[in-house]
Amino acid sequence: MTVTASASQARPPVQRWLLIWVLALAAVLVVFMLQDRLPWAVNYPAEAVVPVADWVSALMGWIKSNLSWLTRSITTVLGVPLDFALNFLAKNFKFGHGVDAYVLPRLSWVGVCAVAFLAGHAVGGRKLSLLVGGCFLYIALFGQWTSAMLTLALISIAVPFCILTGLFAGIWAWRKPWAERLIVSPALDLMQTIPTFAYLIPMLLLFGNSPVSAMIATAIFATPPMVRATMLGLNRVPLEIGEFSDMAGCTARQKLWRVLLPSARPTLMVGVNQVIMLALNMVIIASMIGAGGLGYDVLLALRALKVGEAMEAGLAIVALAIALDRLSQAMAHKQAKGHLHQQANRGLWRRYPNLTLAIAILAVTTLLGLFVPAFAAVPKAVTFTTAPLWKAAVNWVTINFFDIIEAFRVALILNVLNPVRAFCEGFPWLGAVFLLSLAGYQLSGLRLAALVAALTAFCAVTGLWEKTMATVYLCGISAFIACLIGIPIGLAAARSDRFEKIITPVIDTLQVLPSFCFIIPVVMLFRVGDVTAMIATVAFAVVPAIRYTNHGIRQVSPALIEAAKVSGCTPRQTFFRVQLPLALPEIMLGVNQTILMALAMVIICAMVGTRDLGQEVFIALSKADSGRGIVAGLAIAFIGIVADRLFSAWTAKARARLG
Repeated sequence: MTVTASASQARPPVQRWLLIWVLALAAVLVVFMLQDRLPWAVNYPAEAVVPVADWVSALMGWIKSNLSWLTRSITTVLGVPLDFALNFLAKNFKFGHGVDAYVLPRLSWVGVCAVAFLAGHAVGGRKLSLLVGGCFLYIALFGQWTSAMLTLALISIAVPFCILTGLFAGIWAWRKPWAERLIVSPALDLMQTIPTFAYLIPMLLLFGNSPVSAMIATAIFATPPMVRATMLGLNRVPLEIGEFSDMAGCTARQKLWRVLLPSARPTLMVGVNQVIMLALNMVIIASMIGAGGLGYDVLLALRALKVGEAMEAGLAIVALAIALDRLSQAMAHKQAKGHLHQQANRGLWRRYPNLTLAIAILAVTTLLGLFVPAFAAVPKAVTFTTAPLWKAAVNWVTINFFDIIEAFRVALILNVLNPVRAFCEGFPWLGAVFLLSLAGYQLSGLRLAALVAALTAFCAVTGLWEKTMATVYLCGISAFIACLIGIPIGLAAARSDRFEKIITPVIDTLQVLPSFCFIIPVVMLFRVGDVTAMIATVAFAVVPAIRYTNHGIRQVSPALIEAAKVSGCTPRQTFFRVQLPLALPEIMLGVNQTILMALAMVIICAMVGTRDLGQEVFIALSKADSGRGIVAGLAIAFIGIVADRLFSAWTAKARARLG
C-alpha cells in the first residue's frame, strides 16, 4: 500500500514535466510557423544588436595607448629567459658585433638525444628509454631538429610559469572556498572553453608578433589544469595527516609546504603532465603570432598544399608530444611510489647521478661541436625525408579512390550535413533561449536557468546567432558520431580485457596528438570543407567517450554484479539491467567531455574552410580585430559552458537518483 502511494506521488511531476515540454515545443513550432508576423523572434533584429565588439575594441585600443609602457616592460622581462632558452636549444649565443663577434654554439643534438635516452631510463627503464630517445632521434634524422627545439624552448619557459602560477592559485582557492566558488572556478571554466585562437588576438595586439606573445598565450591557456590539480590534490590529503602535523607543532606554512603538498604530489604531477600537453598544443597554434617552430612549418605547408612536408612536421610534433607525455607520466608514477626520495647527507653525484651525468654529456658534446661540425648540427648526409612518399601515397589514393571518396563526401553533405545545418540555422533564437532555460530549470533550478538563458541570449544580442548555430550544428553532429563510435567501443573494452589491452594504446596515442595533426591526413583526402572538419573532430573527440564508458562499467561494485548473478540474471541481463544503468552517469560525463573536445576542435577546423564562429575568430586574428575575435571567442566559450552545466546537472541528478 505504501509502495503504491509513493509511486502515485512520484508520477504527477513526471507527467507535468512531460506536458510542459510538449507545450513548450508546440509554442516554439508556432513561433517558427508565424515567422512572417514575428520575424524578431526567429532572427534577432539587426537594429537591436548590442555593439559589444566595438566596446571591446575601444577598450583594447585604450589599453594599448595608455599602458604600452607596461606591455613593453613585460615583453622585455619575459624576453630575457625566453631568448636564453631559444639560444640554448635552437640558436647560437652571439657576443659582440661584426668580425669580432664570438659565437657559442647551442646544445649539441647528439647530447640532447643522449640525455633523452638517459632520462627515459632513469624514470621508466629500458622501454621508456628507447621510446623517448627514439622520438628525439627521429626528429633529428628527419631534419626537423631546429624547429622542434624552437618549440621545446618555448615550452621549457612557459611550463614552469604555468606550474608556479597554477600552484599558488590552487592553494589560494583551497584556503578560501569563497574565492574558489566565486572567482577561480568561473575563471577556469572560461579559460578552458575559450578557443585557442581567441587567446592569440589580444596577445598580438598588446605584445606584437613575437615569441613572447606566443609564450604568454600558451601560459594562460595551459595553467587551469595545474590549478584544478592543486585543489584536488590538497582536498584528497587525508585529515589524519593534517592533524598529525598540527600535533607535531608545525606552523601553517610548514604544514602546507612540508606535509600537505608532498602528500598531494601524485595528483600534482598529473597536473604537470596536463600542463605540458596543453602547452605543446598551444605553442603549435601560437606559431601564427610569431612562435615559429613545428607549428609554423605545418601552417606553411598546409597553406602551400605541400602534403609531404606537412605530414613530416606533423609527425615530428607527434614524436615530441609522445616523448614529453610518457616522460612526465613516468615521473608522476615514480613520484607516487616515492622512488625519487634521496638522502640529503649524500654528495651531489650520489644524490643526483643521472642529472650530473646529463650535464656532463651536454657539456662535452656541445664543446665537441666547436671542433666537429657533426656534433653542432645534424649532418644533412644522415637525414632523410619521406615527403615524396607521402605525396605519392596521397596521389595514388586520390587517383584510384577519387570516385568513392567524392561520392561519400557529396552524399554526406547532401543527406546529413546540409539538412542538419538548415534546421539549426533556421531555429528561432527566442525558442532556443526558452527551451534551454527550461531544461536548466528542470535539472537544477532557477539559478541554472538564468545562467543558461543569459549565455545563450548573448550569442543572439551580439549579432552572432547564425554563426553560433553553425558551430552548434558541426559540433553537435561530430559529438553525436563520436559517441556512436566511442560508446560501443568502450562497452566492448569493458567486457573484454583482451580488447581493452588492444584499444588502450590507440586511445592513448590519440590523446597525445596535437589538434593540428588530425587535420593534415583528412584534408589530404577530403579537401577543405565541413566533411573534413567533421571527420577530424570525430577522431579528436572520440577518446573521452571510449575512456569514460569503459571506466564507468568497470567501476560498478562487484557486490552488485554478484547479487544480480545470485538473483538468476544472465550475463546479458546483468550487463543491461545492472552495470549499464549504474554506469550511465559516468558515460554521460564522457559525452560531456566529448562535446567540449568537439567544440575545441571545430574552432581549429576554421583553418579548413568552415563557416562558423571559428571563422569569425580566424578572420579577426588575420585583421588583428580584437573586439570581433574576443566576442566570437566568448560566444564559443558560452556554448561550451551551457553544454557543460546542463550535462553536469543531469549527471548529478542521475547519481543522486542511483545513490
